[in-house]
Parts: sequence; C-alpha cells; structure tokens
Amino acid sequence: MRNKWFKRLFPLFALLILAPWPVAYAHTLTDDTADQEVIQIEAADTLEAPSLGHAGGGTFGGVTTPGALFYIDATENTHDIQANLYITNTNELSRRCRNLILKVGIYVENGAGEWEEAALFNGEAIPDTFITMRDAQVSFTLAGLAKYKVTIDSGSFYCISGVADGGSLSPNFYLTVD
Repeated sequence: MRNKWFKRLFPLFALLILAPWPVAYAHTLTDDTADQEVIQIEAADTLEAPSLGHAGGGTFGGVTTPGALFYIDATENTHDIQANLYITNTNELSRRCRNLILKVGIYVENGAGEWEEAALFNGEAIPDTFITMRDAQVSFTLAGLAKYKVTIDSGSFYCISGVADGGSLSPNFYLTVD
C-alpha cells in the first residue's frame, strides 16, 4: 500500500518541484533581451570601397585607394560594443596571394558630422590594427553613443598567380558587433 501511494504522489511531487524552472528561465531571458540596445550596421557603398592595385603573377601591390567598408550606428547604445571584422574569402585568396596585410581604420563622427580617428576610452589613439590572410579576423572595442566608420587605410600583398576564370583578388569582408 505504501508503494502504491509513492507511485501516485512522486510524479506530482516532481512536477511541483520542477515547474518553476521554465518560468524563471523565460523571465531571465526576457529581462536580458529588454536591456539590449539597438546597433545598426550598414555596408559602405561600392563607390566608397577601397581598391587594390593591379595584381599579376609574381608581383607586389597595395591599396591604391583607401575606402570605407562599414558604418556602425551605436548612438542608441549606452554600453561599449565589441566589433569583429572578418575576411570571408581567404581560401580563394590563398590560391593566388602569398600574403595580404591591410591596415584597418576606425573613425568616429564628431558633432560637426565629420569623421575623425576614434580614440580609446582614456583619449589615447587606438593602436594600429591590421587584418591579414593568416588571421582573417580582427576585433576592437567601441564606446556607445556614437557613429563609427570602419575603413581600409593602406596595405600590401604579394600575388603568386594571376586572376583567372573571372576570379578576384579583392578580399570580402563581414562585420559583427556584440
């Protein structure tokens, strides 16, 4: 008889103990997403994009025209944000280039609507930031409540073979923010 009551009451007891867990988890998740602020990322127009010099087999080249890659609008975000810039076509580039080193520029829009080099939270200049085919990723921290422009300011490459079959020696970029 004792075993019979245990079999009937145990599932009810277990349900009562475990029932609050999903509610607490959903409540916590709802609070976390409500605190997140809006950050907008926009790819720069192709007319603003940087360009690389002509590349043929066994030649050195570089960035002939610096240019913008992305715009980040964090004016509604009060927290610092972590930005991650990636080169997404390193496999294709590695077949044609021995190395690729690009200097990443980070600019902030001032009160007059002009772009100036961004600074660290303490006012010091941001150290030179380079993205390469080897790492294909670079990360940087930006303060909230501002608009930013991510650019390629300079760089160089060594091409081991020419471009064939409509291929390209231009790196493709992807940007995320957290």
